[in-house]
Amino acid sequence: MPTECIFCAIAAGRVPAPVVAGDDRTLVFLDHRPLFPGHCLLIPRAHYETLADLPDSEIGPLFAMARALSTAMEDGLHAEGSFVAVNNKISQSVPHLHVHIVPRRKKDGLKGFFWPRGRYRDESESEAVRLALRDSLQRLKPPLSR
Repeated sequence: MPTECIFCAIAAGRVPAPVVAGDDRTLVFLDHRPLFPGHCLLIPRAHYETLADLPDSEIGPLFAMARALSTAMEDGLHAEGSFVAVNNKISQSVPHLHVHIVPRRKKDGLKGFFWPRGRYRDESESEAVRLALRDSLQRLKPPLSR
């Protein structure tokens, strides 16, 4: 028997979590292993594994809540800003779409992204990547609309 998604169980109230906010489409709760106090996870109440699975009708409500929460972090926690991130498949510890919203302060120890950054070999490599992404977006545009 498959195990129930922990985030679905939290959204349904079957598993307790420190809930910050919620509505009929989204739920926000504190991450149990925060980068900094106030690190929240925002989930759609319905189960979608990745951002690509999220229907168009749910994008607005999810990211409206992300925007509101990032603003609330500055106001309520006196943060100087926030970090908003989504992992899709790789490093996604729970296969239920979730947005990390983390309060940030200058000199808090995070150095941009959590992984090493590099450079393109040259302009031709950068242009090839740009064109591949642009062409893929054009091909996928209708199928990505849900």
